[in-house]
This record gives sequence, structure tokens and C-alpha cells, in this order.
Amino acid sequence: MRIGRQIAAVGIAALCIYVLAAAGVWTELENRAVGGISGLLARPAAAVASVAETEPAPSAAQKASPSPSTGPSAAEKAIPTTISGGLKIKNETKYAVDASALLKAGPSIKLAAGKPQILIIHTHSSEAYTPAGLDRYDTADSNRTEDKRYSVIRVGDELAARLTEAGLDVIHDRNIYDYPSYTGSYSRSGEAVQKYLKQYPTIKIVIDLHRDAIGAGDAVYKTVAEEKGVCASQVMLLTGTDESGLKNPGWRENLKLALYLQNAVGQKHPTLMRPVEIVPQRYNLHLTTGSLILEVGSSGNTLQEALAGVRLFADGAAPALRALVK
Repeated sequence: MRIGRQIAAVGIAALCIYVLAAAGVWTELENRAVGGISGLLARPAAAVASVAETEPAPSAAQKASPSPSTGPSAAEKAIPTTISGGLKIKNETKYAVDASALLKAGPSIKLAAGKPQILIIHTHSSEAYTPAGLDRYDTADSNRTEDKRYSVIRVGDELAARLTEAGLDVIHDRNIYDYPSYTGSYSRSGEAVQKYLKQYPTIKIVIDLHRDAIGAGDAVYKTVAEEKGVCASQVMLLTGTDESGLKNPGWRENLKLALYLQNAVGQKHPTLMRPVEIVPQRYNLHLTTGSLILEVGSSGNTLQEALAGVRLFADGAAPALRALVK
């Protein structure tokens, strides 16, 4: 059974590479208009998430050398994995967390009808994906680009569009906060969030959308959602706490929202969501009681896989968010 699933995962990954390379043609046209192995691999110990309060230099997985013109492409070299999620928590803190009780309590926030409700921003705005098809960009640092057509900003465009189509009022900040200096990204994006909250006090949910980086040694991994008929990356929700010593009194409220969305999306797309991650740092998540980091795919994924993943996320999250509107 396990061997069969490995073969199936490899087959799906190969098909996705072929399909996504062709889909790059559609992405280029669309951009002009819009301006695994399940259960076998936990997140490697050497993996480096793309969020860090100390903001170190990008990881080795993020800075892997571009693929040569001959031989397998970077997209083909990426190792597919499906990280078992569901209503699970990866708790990296000392705090005891009762997921069932928090889910039962539900989020306390309410969204005002007809006014700005949700802000999408990107602290690490230049994070990008493995080039494939026509989704290619010029950069001196692999898997990072200032070209908003190919970075996480493009994924944010997609999420904002899908939530807006569902009847939610969304503001998408498309500014770049991690270039030319990576250090200080969270300070700059935090100042921007505070300005938005002052200008639009009805904003209750802030989504900081990132791209993860999962690697061990020379190996680079791509997350794969085993959803029928879709070549999509997985998605992860992350919440911070006050364990680092920085004030974050509302972190449990953020966690309630994360579990609420995790449950809603998981019911529609069971393999899309990785476990909710809880970390000691706060990452600007103290600014509202509806603040979350959303990691869409990893550096091994292609842009098309990330876009497919965020569409599935929006498909499950939008009805749950609409239910919070007063």
C-alpha cells in the first residue's frame, strides 16, 4: 500500500509538471489582464520556514542555484511530499493547547458588512516559486523576485480576487517590504498594517501571505495537495504567541480563527492544509485578534501550483469568513 502511494505521488507530480508548464501560457495572458508521499515525511529538521522574527538571510533552499539548461529542471528536481494535516497543531511552544475547545469556542471577531474587512499583506514580498513554463523571472537570488507577476504578491492577487468574488471586502497591499533590505521587513510591514487599521478601523482580519521553504541539504521539497484533478501546493496557517517575551495578549484569539478556517477548508479539501503551526515569536500578529500568517506552497513549488492551492483555500475559507459578517 505504501509503495503504491509512493508511485502514485511520483506519477501525479510528473503530470503536474507537464500540465503546469503548458499552463504558463495562460498565466502570462492572465497577468496582462490582472496587473508526495503522504505521511512519510514530516517537516525536515533542517527545514527553514520563510518567516523569522530575527529575519536571517534566506535559507539554502531559497538560494539554490538555478538549474542548468540541460538535464532535469528545478521543478522536476523538487521532491513532492504531502504533509498530513487535518485538524492538527504543530506546537513549538511550551503552552498547552486544547484544539477541540478552541474550535468549539470559535473566533470572537465579527466583520462589518459593506466596509473593509480583510487586509492581505506580504512581509517577505519578493518570495517566489520554482520557475516553470512561462513563469520565469530574472533575479540574482533564486526563488526571489521584485516582479510582482511571479512572487507571492501574485498569489495574494488571486486570494483577494476569490474572496472579493465571494462577497467579502478585501484590501490587498502589493508593496514590497523585504527589498532592498531583508532585515527590518517585519518592522516595515507592521507599520503599514497599523496605518491600514487606523484608516480602516473595520478591518478585523490581517493575512500576511508568504511562501515557505522546505529543504534538507541539497534536497528541495514541494508540498502537494492530493486533491482530485488539481495540481496544487499545500497551504499552512501559522500563529505566534508571547513566549519570546514580546507582548501578544490576543494570540489565542488568532489561534481560534486559524482553527476555524483550518476546519472549514479541511472539510472541503482534506489534503490541502498542513497542521496549524504555533511558534514563540509574534510576527506582527499582535496587531489584531484576527491576524494570521498564510504559507502557500514552498520554494520547490511552481507558481501555478501555488495559485491552485490558494484557490482551493479560498473555496473553503470564503464561506466561513462570510459567516462572520454581521
